[in-house]
Amino acid sequence: MIGKRRPAMQLFLVVLLAWSNVSAFTESERYGGALNYGEYGRASTFDPITGNDMITLRMTELLFNGLVGISEKQEIVSELAKSWKITDNGQVYTFVLRDDVLWHKGSDGIAHRFTADDVKATFDVMMHPKTITPLKVRYEFIDKVKVIAKYKVTFYLKRPVLNGLAKFTFKIIPRHALRNPEYLTRDDPFVQHPVGTGPYYIKKITAANEVIFQANDKYFGGRPYIDNFVALPFADQNVMNQALAFNTIDMVVQVNPRHIPELQGDKRIVLKPYNALSYAFFGYNLRNPLLSDKRVRKAFALAINRKEMLKSFFNDQGTLISGPFAPGSWAYNLDVKPLPFDQRQARELLSEAGFQMNSRRILEKYGKELSLNLKVPIAKENEALKRVVLAFKGYLRRIGVKINVQFLEWQAWKEAIFLRQDFDIMFAQWVFDDSADISSLFHSGEIGPWKNNFGGYSNAHIDRLITEAKLTLDHEKRRTINRRLHRELAEEAPYTFLWTLTNYAAYNKKLRRVAIHPYKFFSYSNKWFLTPDERN
Repeated sequence: MIGKRRPAMQLFLVVLLAWSNVSAFTESERYGGALNYGEYGRASTFDPITGNDMITLRMTELLFNGLVGISEKQEIVSELAKSWKITDNGQVYTFVLRDDVLWHKGSDGIAHRFTADDVKATFDVMMHPKTITPLKVRYEFIDKVKVIAKYKVTFYLKRPVLNGLAKFTFKIIPRHALRNPEYLTRDDPFVQHPVGTGPYYIKKITAANEVIFQANDKYFGGRPYIDNFVALPFADQNVMNQALAFNTIDMVVQVNPRHIPELQGDKRIVLKPYNALSYAFFGYNLRNPLLSDKRVRKAFALAINRKEMLKSFFNDQGTLISGPFAPGSWAYNLDVKPLPFDQRQARELLSEAGFQMNSRRILEKYGKELSLNLKVPIAKENEALKRVVLAFKGYLRRIGVKINVQFLEWQAWKEAIFLRQDFDIMFAQWVFDDSADISSLFHSGEIGPWKNNFGGYSNAHIDRLITEAKLTLDHEKRRTINRRLHRELAEEAPYTFLWTLTNYAAYNKKLRRVAIHPYKFFSYSNKWFLTPDERN
């Protein structure tokens, strides 16, 4: 959902390729057609600065470019920058830019030329105090940006950083297209009507919130093969799966694990796993005095049978987790085991925290019942999500905790959680890259509207460890610090950490040469193509 980080160290990121019969089609035969794909929900914005959900992240891969990119082989390659030079001390990065890049046409009908001014403006906008973005904390290591020439720009770093070049994959936005060139807010028309340099531009957004992407004939990387990508939003994963089965859509970017068996038997469908660093969790609003005691939060984690939930609701297609880093990440501490299912211990912790059972069989403290609201995104029609939430409610009711579940439409849920912090408990999923940077999630400086520390978690010791991990250039030292962070945040329990699911994309076999980016999905989509005889 919510959230997205760039590599600081390369990990074993699996890129999955479907090469079958590629050579059977000539270059000219690969052009054409439309790919209709299903999204569970819809993007809140279409810009890479203010967006903080996975749907937005995927779409910005179609619309924008960074100075550099990551290839299918996980190597750094040029995008908007054609070359670069790094000083020996690792604190000055100079990029020579392409001089053949045009922005998509904006409201003025002009395709402006991309220049170094856009690069500097992007960084300045990103770091402006009035711009609310999760990117700010990730790029605080950059001191300033200087335009050297029309197609040359230099970044001056406050300090050297590990694998620094990979940091410059952040998307560049056009200075001329912003209502205010100094900062970006969600009421700027640009966030709903973006102008990028990418292989596609938004041609139309329908009344049903379908987003139609049109191939960019002037794309500097060469015109993409597929004429149109059409993103169709679904509020119900069952309906989305049926749409794939009945050829209403051609692709689902993330299949519900419960639907895998039926898709495996469909010879028209390619079912492809891909390695996304992600996990699901229940997050707590620590501003609520009833939840500020970590014994209460730990009791909730002990009270639920996560192993049984994973098996029953997701066909055991995943792994239980114990802490704040994505499983498979180099920072994950395998020595910290997931909490067991132990309702007796949960009751003891709640008793230690001062709660007693009242006549209504609900725990209370100082006359206030332990009755909490749980806000969940999208709608009740998602069967697996509904079962997880209702199981959580049922397990906690057994130990005397009352949970009131509220299902909200995606945008309403995001505003309740991230803007107003109007919740006690929330359910969501984070998707990471392999930088293992959790500063935006748990550092006290990231508390505030539209920031990722929505629960208001504040711990000076954790702040120091996070900062120390970011500053060190010694990878093994950083690993040691992160393992300690894992252990201590598992004990602090700002979240109830649940599981990571095995991700699967499903698509019609008429789609060829599919390479999936592990967490951005569409990075290599300009090379996908549809077989000529099966195009829409």
